[in-house]
Amino acid sequence: MKDSKSHIDAKRRFQGFTLIELMIVVAIVGIITAIAYPSYQGMLKGSNRSTAQADLMAFAAAMERHKAANFTYQGAADGGGSTGTPGVFQTHSPASEPAANKRYDLTIDTVSANGISYRIKATPVSGSVQADDGALYVFSDGRKAWDQDNNGSLAQSEYCWNC
Repeated sequence: MKDSKSHIDAKRRFQGFTLIELMIVVAIVGIITAIAYPSYQGMLKGSNRSTAQADLMAFAAAMERHKAANFTYQGAADGGGSTGTPGVFQTHSPASEPAANKRYDLTIDTVSANGISYRIKATPVSGSVQADDGALYVFSDGRKAWDQDNNGSLAQSEYCWNC
């Protein structure tokens, strides 16, 4: 009698998990993933935006060096132009990585006719995690703006980066 009881106990010990137990674990993992993934994406966007802000500040410093050497912001674009692709700084952000990893395109958006003011812009690259994040701006007078609603224009409340 004792042998048959130990045989039954041994069978119970090696049965493994039931299908219901596995399905409950899969459901729990799915719920955790559904909650964590959007948070992770938000952290990525914020990190990429911070990198673009740092690159825009370095770009603004390059514009100031150009003005110190030429007494104007005009001619800072690629090929000696005043607007478009910068000739005085990297054309993408993150500037510390290859262009294949870019998340923002950097451009000289406007330069005044007299060459004493500018607006530079970081535009999110379409197809990247940043695509719907809105453009970032730096103005020659030190103002900063972020088109948070991504509508192509700046509202008064968008003239800051951390709003």
